Amino acid sequence: MSRLSRALKPLAGLLLVAGIGLFASSYWIEAKAVVAQVLLEQAWAATLEGEGPVKAWSWADTWPVAALEVPRLGRRVIVLKGASGEAMAFAPGLMDGTPLPGASGTSIVAAHRDTHFEFLQDVEIGDKIQVTLADGTVTWFEATDRRIVYADHSGIEVVAGDGRLALVTCFPFGAMTSGPLRFVIIAERIKPGDRLTRQSTSR
Repeated sequence: MSRLSRALKPLAGLLLVAGIGLFASSYWIEAKAVVAQVLLEQAWAATLEGEGPVKAWSWADTWPVAALEVPRLGRRVIVLKGASGEAMAFAPGLMDGTPLPGASGTSIVAAHRDTHFEFLQDVEIGDKIQVTLADGTVTWFEATDRRIVYADHSGIEVVAGDGRLALVTCFPFGAMTSGPLRFVIIAERIKPGDRLTRQSTSR
């Protein structure tokens, strides 16, 4: 065995261990997200039955405030109050300071691109989005825009819109590191008689 080969063996071993660690970490994140949604669904069912805000686990500092569904994709997620790092480790979060979906202004719901909002890349202009609130109110939205923005220059105004919904996640999908870009789906509240103007995808 050459001197170079002997020198490279430890490096190859370290790379293998690092690769296994990343693989295991990825599956742990996905498993945690799946289990969390099961517990959140149970808490959400209790909330809809009038038990008030119900935490999915005793030490949680947040609770479910909505259920969000995209029927065409067969996707449904429970949305938590607040979009802190801890909350988003388990589910999408409704950002503090933004209204409940359906109320005047723009509701911003954020989640990770590799778990709960991975499906955002498949949402198309015209897709319908259903949001159910804790009091049982159901509001329908229609996706009207897809955009890629910088996190610190998103152009999303909380006070703008008559019941607008912004779904936000990191971009690009599948990346292993965080960056400044965000992928955003804008959806407008559907009201009786509405005819929404579809906008082309923006970059």
